[in-house]
This record gives sequence, C-alpha cells and structure tokens, in this order.
Amino acid sequence: METDALITVADVEDAAERVAGYVVRTPTVASPGLSELLGVPTTVKLELLQRTGSFKPRGATAKLLTLSESERAAGVVAVSGGNHGIALAVMAGVLDIKATVVMPRSAPDRAGEIAQSAGASVHTADTMDAAFALVDELRDAGLTLVHPYDDPVVIAGQGTVGLEFAQDAGELTDVLVSIGGGALISGVATALHARRPGVRIWGVETDGARAMSAALAARRPVPVELSSIVSTLSAPSASQLTYAHTSTLVTDVLTVTDAEAVRGTLDLADRAKVWAEPAAGCLLPGARQVLQRVGEGARLGLVICGGNATTDDVRMWAERFGVC
Repeated sequence: METDALITVADVEDAAERVAGYVVRTPTVASPGLSELLGVPTTVKLELLQRTGSFKPRGATAKLLTLSESERAAGVVAVSGGNHGIALAVMAGVLDIKATVVMPRSAPDRAGEIAQSAGASVHTADTMDAAFALVDELRDAGLTLVHPYDDPVVIAGQGTVGLEFAQDAGELTDVLVSIGGGALISGVATALHARRPGVRIWGVETDGARAMSAALAARRPVPVELSSIVSTLSAPSASQLTYAHTSTLVTDVLTVTDAEAVRGTLDLADRAKVWAEPAAGCLLPGARQVLQRVGEGARLGLVICGGNATTDDVRMWAERFGVC
C-alpha cells in the first residue's frame, strides 16, 4: 500500500466532529504511581472510562454515522474478541440500527452478555478464524460489515484518542499503544505525528497474538496462530491498511508474555489505581523495554485502552501464571 493511502489528521479531525456527541472525552492525567514504578514521568489516557469500557465506540460510531439508509436498514455485523462487539451493539442500539456480533469462544462470557443485552444478535464460533469466516458469510448475505480494524473510517475514529492525547498531555517523548488488529495505533500515530512531531510511537502485543510483529517481519500481513489469553488483542492477522500505517508511523512493535500482561494489570490497579484489562496491562512491561532502548530523559504516555476484565478473570489468570 502506498503512503498516500494512509489516513490523514484531517480525517481524524472529521471523525472527532462526527462522534463528539456520542463518545466521552476521556481524562489524560499524570500518574505519580506509574512514574514512581517506571522511574520516569508517565501520563495516561484513560480510555477505560470511555462508553462501554474501551476506546472502541469511537471507531464504531464514526462508521455507523457514515452509513447510507440502505446500509442502516440492512443491519450491521462485526467480528470481535469482546470490546468491538460490545461497542457496536451499544452504539447501534443508540442509533436504532440492528446489530449482529460474532465472537470466538475465547471471548469473555460477559462481552457476549453485554452485547446481547444491548439488543444485538450474538453468534459464537469455535475460533477467531471461524468467527471471521462466519462474518464474511453474513456480510455476503446482505448485512453491512463494520470491521474492527480494516476500515479507514474506523481507524480515523480510533485516532481521536491520539488527537485528545496530543491536546491534553504535557511533554511526551514516547507513547505506547496496544495492538490487536492495529486500528488504534494506526489512528493514534496519525494524530500524534501531526500534532506532536518527534514523539516516538511504540506498539505492544502479547507473544500469542503477534499479528503486527509477524506482518512487519514478513513485510506484509500474514496469518498467525493465536494462543494468548488476551482475546481483545487476538486478531488472526493485521490488515494491509493497518500494516501500512504501522510500518510507516510506528517506531517498533514490542512483544510481552501473557504473564507479564497480567502482572501489568495488577500493577495498574496497585500503582495507577485503575482497573484495566491485560490488553492494557501489557503496556507496562512494554514500557520497560522502551526505557531500556531510549535511556534517560524519557517522558512516557500510555493509552489505557480498556477495562473490560472481571475480578474473577484476573484472579484466574494471576493464579495460572503465578503472579498473585
């Protein structure tokens, strides 16, 4: 994909105007606890306080508001490891659009329950690959696809996180963003490079959900075998669109273990006083890798992407990995 196919900050600004009446401008705050833990000034963007508990309503709403009357009437469909499905179900309900959500069995039970309670029709597939295949069938049957990351409108919507971060944060040298399919980091990097030139953007994945790392190594999106507990990061591959943004705008993509991500979740609770999910917990071990590479003088920004994990979930994972 040529760089002229990338979205621009103007696209993000348009999306911000479109979704302003529907999403929350979440807080950007300095974190004394994380600054002490990591040894450098650290600022957090609290997207776990967004509607539905993650950043996902931004992209979902941006897309829903661009649909034609015929596309709205057909109803929408999406595949999700949890948060995108919840966001689409809730925001489609707000806009009086019928939604169908397909989730793999690895997705949290609570995610399906919330999507269903919001009025969506929820289908479960054995694997993420099977979930994507079922969504393709439903799209071919006439439903309107709202892809979680392979859509420039969705990417622009997620980029509003970066626009707000650029406006609200103090000085930053390095910003860390979790990667599933890559829409969030693509949009955030677009906004930050335009508004904060010189800031380095780092992606973080878990070892068992390495879609973007694999794409960068192969210089193209490739299928990956998924084994991470972090279903919200478990994309079966990056898209050409998100790969193009990441390879152009992101300094590097780091990987951490599931155990490190769970430990990070506990550290966020203890030190930052926020209840995040492991998709955000992975940023702390990622931050330590960044600090090893950039040295002293760093001022970190972390996008705390979501908080849709239950206490039972985290307790189970902590016991499994021995990080209690």
